[in-house]
Amino acid sequence: MEPMKTIEVIDAGNNEALISSLAKADRIAVDTEFMREKTYYAQLCLVQIATPGEIFCADPLTGTDLRHFWPALVGCDWVLHSGRQDIEVFYQAAGQMPACIFDTQIAAGLLGFAPQMGYATLVKELFGKELAKSHTRADWTRRPLSTEMIEYAAEDVEFLLDACDILSARLEKLGRLDWAGEDSTRLLNADLYDDSPAAAIGRLKGAGKLSGRTRCAATALAAWREQRAIRSNRPRQWILKDAVILELAVSNPGSQTALAAVSGMPAATAQRSATELLAVLASAAEGDHSYQPPARPTEQQKVLLKTMQSEVAKKAADLGISAELVAPKKELSAIMLGERESRVFTGWRSDVVGQRLLELL
Repeated sequence: MEPMKTIEVIDAGNNEALISSLAKADRIAVDTEFMREKTYYAQLCLVQIATPGEIFCADPLTGTDLRHFWPALVGCDWVLHSGRQDIEVFYQAAGQMPACIFDTQIAAGLLGFAPQMGYATLVKELFGKELAKSHTRADWTRRPLSTEMIEYAAEDVEFLLDACDILSARLEKLGRLDWAGEDSTRLLNADLYDDSPAAAIGRLKGAGKLSGRTRCAATALAAWREQRAIRSNRPRQWILKDAVILELAVSNPGSQTALAAVSGMPAATAQRSATELLAVLASAAEGDHSYQPPARPTEQQKVLLKTMQSEVAKKAADLGISAELVAPKKELSAIMLGERESRVFTGWRSDVVGQRLLELL
């Protein structure tokens, strides 16, 4: 492995040096620093990019026009580690995604490393180098960035291209390089990052057990909260906590007084938004109440699930990888209850265990 590349801190909107380097590179290593504790949308604060010869820390907060920055980046293949959040933040900021990515966390898992292995752990495993963790909670919106913060950020991409080469070579020997490509590509599905209010019910913890009018009310309330959160760019839990939405859906208050009495209801929200919330609940009372949660598994289904888990565990052990990477219990439960669009029935998983699971079903 080569010594630390030259680090260049640049204005992301004034990036002739970067664009020139990207034009010569087939692939780049990418990482981001962002903040989202107080906002609905993550605020992209820094984009780290490593080419074979140098590292750029591109600052998107300078106020300059970024319209040439985004396409320059997506014109290359990306190497990332645990890249789902980075892609989400980039997609929200730019409305674009790269055409091809390679996720080193996914690749490592398919070689038998621990699932969800952190970047620092992977670097230590492959290169014997300890990475500093002193700025994991830094405020990346503050300017100027300190030298220490820039060096910390640069390290997040410094080893990625070399790691990609090592992991790819090992995967190739095992005939699994296409597996890593397949699983990495799944992260480019825009549906993963759907923030539409209509999809908000899927993010409401505990909603899966609701049915009928209560489920309809929870769906409408979750959509209302999502719209409010997007409009104000504030975390959805700051608008109404999940537990409050569930309580509203169950208790169905019919007056402002009853609404204000709901446990956990912020007094200011009850006062400002009572009319809207009561209207949402009233509308839900007239909505579609046909939804029913999945039935509890029968004893026969429980036995089948254990058999499926055992089959997956055996196949994973033969491959020397975690069963969770092949098919976690949650996916198997969905399959048992009738889900047939699962990734287990496509690609490499279909060959490894998917066809066998269909036989069991």
